[in-house]
Amino acid sequence: MLTRRNLLSLMGIGGAAAVAGAAPAIAQATPPRPAGGYLPVRTLNGWTLPWRMRDGAKEFHLVAEEIEHEFAPGSRATCWGYNGSTPGPTIEAVEGDRVRILVTNRLGEPTTVHWHGIDLPNGMDGVGGLNQPHIQPGETYVYEFTLRQHGTHMYHPHADEMTQMAMGMMGLFIIHPKAGEAVPVQRDYALLLHNWALHPGTSRPDPSVMQDFDLWTFNSKVYPAIDPLVMRTGERLRIRVGNLSMWNHPIHLHSNPFWVTGSDGGRWPPSQWRREVTEIVGVGQMRDIEFVATAAGDWAFHCHMAHHTMGPMGHEIPNMIGVDQGEVEQRIRKLLPGYMAMGRHGMSEHAGHQAMGMMKGPANTLPMMTGEGPFGPIDMGGMFTVLKVRDDQAPGNYRDPGWYRHPQGTVARRVSSDPDYGSPPRRPAI
Repeated sequence: MLTRRNLLSLMGIGGAAAVAGAAPAIAQATPPRPAGGYLPVRTLNGWTLPWRMRDGAKEFHLVAEEIEHEFAPGSRATCWGYNGSTPGPTIEAVEGDRVRILVTNRLGEPTTVHWHGIDLPNGMDGVGGLNQPHIQPGETYVYEFTLRQHGTHMYHPHADEMTQMAMGMMGLFIIHPKAGEAVPVQRDYALLLHNWALHPGTSRPDPSVMQDFDLWTFNSKVYPAIDPLVMRTGERLRIRVGNLSMWNHPIHLHSNPFWVTGSDGGRWPPSQWRREVTEIVGVGQMRDIEFVATAAGDWAFHCHMAHHTMGPMGHEIPNMIGVDQGEVEQRIRKLLPGYMAMGRHGMSEHAGHQAMGMMKGPANTLPMMTGEGPFGPIDMGGMFTVLKVRDDQAPGNYRDPGWYRHPQGTVARRVSSDPDYGSPPRRPAI
């Protein structure tokens, strides 16, 4: 018989008792709340916009401007964003708050701000020409409305949207429930999915690209420049994922099946939660996922579209898999000393050569695969990071604990270097 207690146990709510030696830890792990009574969101590689109380409203100030942004060491570009960053700073408030948001335009063209998914007066919706005049260069406009909902939301322009979003103008808008949450989380992360066309040797993103993007990012960062997700076993973690890219992304977490618990519409009733290991976040959508970690380790968290976990790569180039390029390589080296032919046995050669310092691409270009793990190249880039779960991570501590130290006998190991090892079964001849 499915009772409320059984349901909560299945969802990992109050299920810390099932974790060996960690029965009461989940309640003790809850960090202190600020005066507003909510747990602040931690934006990967980002920050939260300060506010001041003025005339009964929480007043924020956004500045749309050109910025210098680093996707990862070795790749910098002139982008557009807010208050010096892309994504712009996260806005956090509470259901029922009156908010006033000043927007100053320091771009060379008009802009607006649309508050994506938020219920507000029509004249505050931010579609230039439809709901309001455009914010001209040098002007400051004010948006003011009362928050009548809670949930994970976004903000972005609705003026020359293709260009301004492609250049990096976007941010997160988190509205915490006024009544608190019946099932509290101990860590609350947030990130935006985006894609960029930064052609080799260039210094500005190309807004005209429809599909052939070079960079796929979490919060405008490429792995390994993306912060890890850090937590303690027995804690409940939420990851808020928004998608303002031009593609849908199946977001996958290794070894920790999660519950999809919310969206722009707020946290759903538990009866609507569903168990997944991969969740497609469509263009313009928000999804909240939650889980209680029961096993320590370094777990991959990434988009499951293979090209989205790689850095800059050529499109529509010849397929060299299976092709012996040795003779051609020698000839080309006479003209280009140091040239290396790659691709005969797949693309993982790139990561190995990069680790050895043997690969240098065009200016302002990242390798297709990068990032070194404790056992060698990780062969991943782009929309990829690591969930670092530790038994001894202190509550409220987001310090990177380094690589996981595996207990003896728990790492997959080599038993032979002979390709003819053993007697594996083969499909019978027809």
